[in-house]
Amino acid sequence: MASTVWNAYHRKKAKQKPELNEKTSEEDKMSGTDKKDDSYIDSNIADDDFDFVMAYDDDPAEGDERLLPDNDARSAIRCGFVGVGGGGGKLAKAFLDTGFNKTLLVNTTEKDQPGGLDANHFVLVPGADGVGKDVQLGKQVLEENSTLVEDAVRTRIGQVDWLFVLAGGGGGTGSACHTLHGSLSRYLESVEASGQVVYIVSKPTAQELLNPAISKNYTTLMSDIAGHPHIVIDNEKQLQLLRGKVGMLNMFPAANRNFAKLLGQILKLADEHTEIQTFDSKDLERCLKSPGRIVIGSTIIKDVARNDLGSLVYQGCLRSSPCPTPSGNASTGTLLLIVDGGMAADPDVSRRLESAFSYVGGRADVLFSGVYMKERIPGLIALTMLGGLK
Repeated sequence: MASTVWNAYHRKKAKQKPELNEKTSEEDKMSGTDKKDDSYIDSNIADDDFDFVMAYDDDPAEGDERLLPDNDARSAIRCGFVGVGGGGGKLAKAFLDTGFNKTLLVNTTEKDQPGGLDANHFVLVPGADGVGKDVQLGKQVLEENSTLVEDAVRTRIGQVDWLFVLAGGGGGTGSACHTLHGSLSRYLESVEASGQVVYIVSKPTAQELLNPAISKNYTTLMSDIAGHPHIVIDNEKQLQLLRGKVGMLNMFPAANRNFAKLLGQILKLADEHTEIQTFDSKDLERCLKSPGRIVIGSTIIKDVARNDLGSLVYQGCLRSSPCPTPSGNASTGTLLLIVDGGMAADPDVSRRLESAFSYVGGRADVLFSGVYMKERIPGLIALTMLGGLK
């Protein structure tokens, strides 16, 4: 029975096909079109009865001009960056400039947009020309346009596993960024991402926090993101670290650029092969998934013969970190060391490096480590990342 139906069906199709082709050809001639606009429709769908299915399919068309290019910056994880508000946008631009092409800047006004930004990286939220440092108004505007932002992430950033949301803690738009959490998390879930949303927010300077509106905005933001993985950049500490090294005009651009390079280097090292000790993508993901505050820092030790090398590495990373100094133990700790050939071959130095791992490991529930060999470095370079801090 089945074979009879199959044979009858295909005999009918064979008879219909020439007639259909002749009819289509005549219609094309009369209309003067070759229907090139329908080339995206799957011609294998029977009799064109269901060609609309392909037209309405929600998969983005290949070669969509809105899709941003892949990141040039090397990273162990597929990630995108979303800067919200003026301060968040400037920090996002620093990541864009270091090769993270999958970066969007979202704002309620064009006036805070950093210079030299391609329009495809910018999303203007309608309904307000800024929110005047009013975080409640910022939340309302972002909530009303959360679908717009989600659609921009879907069509421009594309499929990633992690989204870093960047915001300044003083403005009304950036301080409201957590309003987008549901939309951004839903997007990651829809593409079956292995990661989640991580927040990177800046703490206003001591002078700025004297302003009640700025202080309220920062407090609101920190309360909103407390249960999520987040990095706090201390602007007051950054000013102290950079004072005397750069002029006032370039202070915050330099700070943003340095932070982008610091985090970018951690993402890159997790993707690098080493013959000594490896910190891989799974280690990195576990650190980023720890709920609570994340602190990152780096230092250079020129005298590797010191017996207190472990303390020097740990304290040096915290002292030069752009993040507020943590208190208490971390749930996850990471120590990445970059050595030259001489250090790697010296048994005494190797012993001291082991003590550095022990020192940092004693301040975290779980320690991840990596040792990478590079030549022409100014000394022992150390990078730390502590996660899950209260």
